[in-house]
Amino acid sequence: MKVRTTARIALVCLALATAATAQTDHREFDELQRDFQSGEEVTQACLECHEDAAKDVHATIHWTWREPGDETGQIGKAAVTMNNFCININSNWKRCTSCHAGYGWKDATFDFTREDKVDCLVCHEQTGTYKKFPKGAGYPAKEPTKFNGKMFNPPEWGTVAQSVGAPSRNNCGVCHFYGGGGDAVKHGDLDSTLKTPERSLDVHMSPDGAGFTCQECHTTNKHQIAGRQYGLAASMMTAEFTEAGVASQITCESCHEAAPHETAELNAHVDRVACQSCHIPAFARGQATKMWWDWSDAGQKDADGRPKVVKGDDGKPVYHGKKGTFRWQKDVAPEFYWYDGTMAVVTVHDRVDPDAENWLQKPNGSADDGDAKLWPFKVHRGMTPYDAGRRTMAVPKLIGKPGTGAYWADWDWDAAIAKGMKSVGVEYSGEYGFVKTAYAYPVTHMVAPKENTTACTACHVGDDGGDLKVGLGEF
Repeated sequence: MKVRTTARIALVCLALATAATAQTDHREFDELQRDFQSGEEVTQACLECHEDAAKDVHATIHWTWREPGDETGQIGKAAVTMNNFCININSNWKRCTSCHAGYGWKDATFDFTREDKVDCLVCHEQTGTYKKFPKGAGYPAKEPTKFNGKMFNPPEWGTVAQSVGAPSRNNCGVCHFYGGGGDAVKHGDLDSTLKTPERSLDVHMSPDGAGFTCQECHTTNKHQIAGRQYGLAASMMTAEFTEAGVASQITCESCHEAAPHETAELNAHVDRVACQSCHIPAFARGQATKMWWDWSDAGQKDADGRPKVVKGDDGKPVYHGKKGTFRWQKDVAPEFYWYDGTMAVVTVHDRVDPDAENWLQKPNGSADDGDAKLWPFKVHRGMTPYDAGRRTMAVPKLIGKPGTGAYWADWDWDAAIAKGMKSVGVEYSGEYGFVKTAYAYPVTHMVAPKENTTACTACHVGDDGGDLKVGLGEF
């Protein structure tokens, strides 16, 4: 592979490498020699030196969980955009916000302006002992507590505060490897096998390959982290640079030049075919990812009256009484769609078709669009609850104590949907059902070594290779 060597790229890479390797030892700082009793106290100490850090974090999507530039206020996982994993966070905050970079988002009254609510430690502590409690609204456990068979201990606040440094892959993976409720559930190209992957799994991240940290590609500027692969109006065709010289969007061309191959035939693909389409022949190559989630099967209990759990040969659940039926798959060939860098999404206000497969997130683009490229996707499918009277997707309340209407406590879909819809200010018709849904994620990690790229014959067929093979997606 040829790599760009322009002065601009060289300077940016030098600056990023210096920032990534320069670590300040915080163990002797007077501000951290305290008997901390909470995360907020640690954050207050951090802000004594890093005065603007919390304000910077407040401006990021990691904090707001809302689509930048969306004037409607409807788009983003903190809003009323729907998915077919855990469906929607509203009324389910305590569980979902265990992956938020903050403390205390337990309901709709959370104060997003409070600087001491920023959790500096989840991204920066380096002991590996700091864990948010899964139902703690972003807080760690206050006392030793078991959850799903795992013990969660209160942090030693002083020790973890003094350990802080540049985020490691483990810091990023705490949320991004386990999104959607477990390891390898959500994206398909992000899971715990990427902590120290073999070169064959990811040539960039492997210690035997380039050995990149996350920040090598996901560059930062005032806590704005580059790399989100989709948005309302984001072009993925060219790398854009901020005034600070940090890439706001990641493309392969940020490091590799626009004609990286030795043959003109391969270089001719670059304008219309995403590099990932050939260089990621399959995702979920380290372990199986969830490909199907059928909520309509939920509710079964075992002989002791607890939610029934059935596990497959690899230990992953294929049925859980709280969530329904799952299908997992390893070494999955992507689906390919024309993609202009933006997604069409569905909110709780959008009509759905009960007799069709409804795309809750679908790539925009077409072969006639010169800005679109053929891109690989994981498409997660399932059966998801909807308001049959309004013919819109439904927001169910899943988490709560008995008597609150929470499905995982009272086992009543009707009550759970009534509570959930009320939390987003939408009137529930009183009728519910389940519809087929699909949700697409761009595949961009798990880049294979060049000797393992997709064969030309995977797409080109015929004696002269001139016939294009139509895959699972839409060409």
